[in-house]
Amino acid sequence: MQKPTLLILAAGMASRYGSLKQIQQFGPGGETIMDYSLYDAIRAGFGKVVFIIRKEFEQDFKDIFEPKLKGKVEVAYVFQELSDIPGEFALPADRVKPWGTAHAMLCAEQVVREPFIVINADDFYGRDAFEKAYQFLQTEVSPHQYAIVGWELVKTLSEYGSVSRGVCTVDGNNNLTSITERTKIYPENGKIFYEDGEGKHEAPLDAKVSMNFWCFDPSVFEVTKQQFVSFLREHIHEQKSEFFIPLVADEYIRAGQGTVKLVPTSSQWFGVTYKEDAPFVKNSIDKLVASGEYPAKLWP
Repeated sequence: MQKPTLLILAAGMASRYGSLKQIQQFGPGGETIMDYSLYDAIRAGFGKVVFIIRKEFEQDFKDIFEPKLKGKVEVAYVFQELSDIPGEFALPADRVKPWGTAHAMLCAEQVVREPFIVINADDFYGRDAFEKAYQFLQTEVSPHQYAIVGWELVKTLSEYGSVSRGVCTVDGNNNLTSITERTKIYPENGKIFYEDGEGKHEAPLDAKVSMNFWCFDPSVFEVTKQQFVSFLREHIHEQKSEFFIPLVADEYIRAGQGTVKLVPTSSQWFGVTYKEDAPFVKNSIDKLVASGEYPAKLWP
């Protein structure tokens, strides 16, 4: 059976960190958050990793990751470029912003032929998420069945301010029916609240949210290409318009092309939404290392 692929969205990392060599280290051996995703994917059974990056950082990525990954997993690099759009369109001269996560995924079409997952480079997802995704890709994925890994909302919050999360709604078969973006979610007195134009509302503690961890069959590339053409026809001259993976999934469901299963995970999600989150992330990883979940040095 084909080993699935891990696709990492990392084209935006340079803008966030200034230089790849400045990626924040959280693990006791100097590991970044991305190192833990790579480690979890490899031990879950993934056979290839594809980094989606900017061309000018190719050598940086090779210098950082190839010594760690050599002999453990196949590695490929894909470049997300603004000019990589269908030939019937001309790139607007004033376009600076990348086209979004779905466009980034589409850039990998030529190197991904097997079932795969897509994740963010700078989110800590946890071992359980990768194992659940691997199982889905080995036994259930098809052109008519994709999946999203869903986190318990309470395990994705920050103590230092509100966060934005895509709250998932499912049907009786645990298939996704919608993802509603909530832009101001925060804990308060043991409960979770979100605010919108109509005021303050309580959210269920066990609500499932998307952290941009998707499981796809390679057929998603054709689905995405068709939708990207439609997106460009409507939005190409909007400087800040972006083509996101949840938009692709939503249209895929709405058009009756297939279903997107919600695969729940018990993992704790970590991310640095606020600079004050960094000590929490480091402490959480230290605890996982102390418990034996990860070795003190991931890459001997």
